[in-house]
Amino acid sequence: MAAVAQCVRGALRSRYPLLSLSLRTSPRLLCVATQQKNNGQNLEEDQSQSQNEQKAEPSSAEKMLAEEKAKLEEQLKEVNDKYKRALADAENVRQRSQKLVEEAKLYGIQSFCKDLLEVADILEKATESVPKEEIKDENPHLKSLYEGLVMTEVQIQKVFKKHGLLRLNPVGAKFDPYEHEALFHAPMEGKEPGTIALVSKIGYKLHGRTLRPALVGVVKDA
Repeated sequence: MAAVAQCVRGALRSRYPLLSLSLRTSPRLLCVATQQKNNGQNLEEDQSQSQNEQKAEPSSAEKMLAEEKAKLEEQLKEVNDKYKRALADAENVRQRSQKLVEEAKLYGIQSFCKDLLEVADILEKATESVPKEEIKDENPHLKSLYEGLVMTEVQIQKVFKKHGLLRLNPVGAKFDPYEHEALFHAPMEGKEPGTIALVSKIGYKLHGRTLRPALVGVVKDA
């Protein structure tokens, strides 16, 4: 510090004699001035460094916020995707459940209908077994019995139709494996191959679904 004071006094002595005289009498004043100058420079350096740090800090904070924002947006996208998939799955379950309920309403009587088909077959056989030439006024008992059987058969078919149960009597139609069951194949003159020439047993469909296939004989190539 003494060397610095001596240098300063030497420089000032040549240019400012009066000031050098003052400094000679007050060397402590020179030291105070030098110290204040150094403190001012240090203060400016600290302020400059602080400003640089403040400029650097926002950029780092902004980077962290941007990264956090990107993560939150990705999480939000994943949550939205899961939410949409959950809604779609719930809608599919609802539709399947509704379809099952509707099918249960339509086809819940399927077993009962199959049992009634046996009754319808017996009525049909009974009416077919009565000789038509014997149905006359001379045989009133047979005629009344036959007419009663016919009326019962007609009524039961009405009940079947009311509940969606329809007859399959496909004589002359094309053979369909989903509706018909072939008992035999035989060539027949005047008949187109692949058509049904004989129905051994009437089939039935319940609301468009084959409940019992018709037992048929199919024409084949000669």
